[in-house]
Amino acid sequence: MNTLKFWLVFSVGVAAGATVSLIYAPQDGKKTRKQLKRKLDNAGDYLKDQLDDAGEYLKDQADELGGKAAKVYKSAKEAAADASESLSGNVQTVVGKAKSAIS
Repeated sequence: MNTLKFWLVFSVGVAAGATVSLIYAPQDGKKTRKQLKRKLDNAGDYLKDQLDDAGEYLKDQADELGGKAAKVYKSAKEAAADASESLSGNVQTVVGKAKSAIS
């Protein structure tokens, strides 16, 4: 995640630097505005692509985590069922012994 933040901040910095350099460039305003518009469009497309990639990555990670959680839940459920059966058997044995001791 730190890498994603780094590249996002880096991209914004590059775009800001390019914008400032175009503003101070010695050319007419019409050409500068066209360049700014083109650069902003490109930056917007780049950021959209990066956000799409990040969203896909996060979805994949959520799916993977969900699968792992389901496995842990199933394992815990099976362990609880086994413990319950064992406890039930032990209780029945103790009750049987208590009944035989009383009789």
